[in-house]
Amino acid sequence: MNKIKTAVFPVAGLGTRFLPATKAAPKEMLPVVDKPLIQYAVEEAYAAGIRHMVFVTGRNKRAIEDHFDTAYELENELEQAGKQALLDIVRSVQPEDMLCSYVRQPRALGLGHAVMCAEHLTEAAPFAVLLADDLMMGPPGGQHVLAQMADVFHRLGRSVLAVQEVPHAQVRRYGIVAGSPAGDRLLQIERIVEKPSPEAAPSRLAVAGRYILTPAVFEQIRQQPRGAGGEIQLTDGIAGLLKHEAAYAYTYLGKRFDCGSKEGFLEATVELAMAHPEVGVSFREYLKSLKV
Repeated sequence: MNKIKTAVFPVAGLGTRFLPATKAAPKEMLPVVDKPLIQYAVEEAYAAGIRHMVFVTGRNKRAIEDHFDTAYELENELEQAGKQALLDIVRSVQPEDMLCSYVRQPRALGLGHAVMCAEHLTEAAPFAVLLADDLMMGPPGGQHVLAQMADVFHRLGRSVLAVQEVPHAQVRRYGIVAGSPAGDRLLQIERIVEKPSPEAAPSRLAVAGRYILTPAVFEQIRQQPRGAGGEIQLTDGIAGLLKHEAAYAYTYLGKRFDCGSKEGFLEATVELAMAHPEVGVSFREYLKSLKV
């Protein structure tokens, strides 16, 4: 069985769309109800059986490291106060069998460059990449999105990208794939283009912030010239990979919230608050009372 042991989280971005909130705080630490964005992504990777979490950080990202570290003073305070439920929540952020590693991305040279920064920590094995901006929820009572993709990878042993269909006018915001059917909800990728114009887009299937990649992608990223925006694009590395081995696009079951935008962040906050076991019922009643 192809075991995925490592997940890479590129978290070095500046979060300019959320200024001034992100002036001193990482955008990945913005809370949706009661958990920061990065924790949702880490929990998704953990649910897929991954235990090594690699964070590609930058300046002013110390809060992420602190969040996944042991908070001795806080834990002692809660223990002394007999607040066991809260103590359990704090300790659940980093389970005992989870390893966290951190590496700096010294310059903002693109997603491909960020992934390259983590190469030495992936142990030349298949790995996952999760973009915390994309908050992914599996179907009610079903698997998380990355766990769905892991099942596909275990079966095929080749790179798998999560995709969703987007409106024609929005294709310029995404990596877009095209290919031929290869099974249920599965496409063998024949072409992938980063942020094409609507006129040049090969389809409306957009990559949705979740990847499982074979280590061969690193050599392809190294060989690619700078692409869209003058950055080293992961999409270009995957395009190069297609010349040497198959890769697949998987239309996942569930829902994606684009929390890199204010609208998507607010949508996630409202929908997850309505489903929250502690505040969901009262919050729904509050929403009903609003005159909108």
